Amino acid sequence: MNQQLQDRLNQIPEKILTEEFLKSQGLGNEIGFWIFDYAPEAELQVREYLSFLKGFLDKKHSHLKVININLLQAMRDYLDERSFTDKAIQMQKSKGDLALLKALSGPLHMDKFAPFLMQYSGASEHDIILISGVGSVWPVLRAHNLLNKLHALLGHKPLVLFYPGHYSGQSLALFNKIPSNNYYRAFKLVP
Repeated sequence: MNQQLQDRLNQIPEKILTEEFLKSQGLGNEIGFWIFDYAPEAELQVREYLSFLKGFLDKKHSHLKVININLLQAMRDYLDERSFTDKAIQMQKSKGDLALLKALSGPLHMDKFAPFLMQYSGASEHDIILISGVGSVWPVLRAHNLLNKLHALLGHKPLVLFYPGHYSGQSLALFNKIPSNNYYRAFKLVP
């Protein structure tokens, strides 16, 4: 277990249970989007912690509705609902990864997927939205595209994206290797 990461994880409840966090206050009128970045090799530790956090919040703070959306499961359910999963598997086998990526770019465009994610998760009915599984869906889904689209759909509802890589406050680097030049309006949850 990575103790430094565990110390950062242990700061999450205190941070997300504040009135400022829950009401997205004190952010210069920005939307309440937060990123918790971590070393990619700590993925299993973060998954375990998310399970603990959800149980803790459900038990000790039952007045709050909290959801953890796993992007891989959501994407799979989205493709299943559209009867595209088997076709995608066959395409990958016969034509390869690049052809599949190109074929999925239409069905998984954020104008389609983000509204599905909102409905699928019932996000508007929750007080806090946690999103995980970013590394599992790359390169099919990109975190910056998802965040940009969710800004318009969520309003001031607080969202925490658990990100396997580095967040500088301006850009993301997935797996600490794949840089992004996009601007992000999210805040770092725990330094």
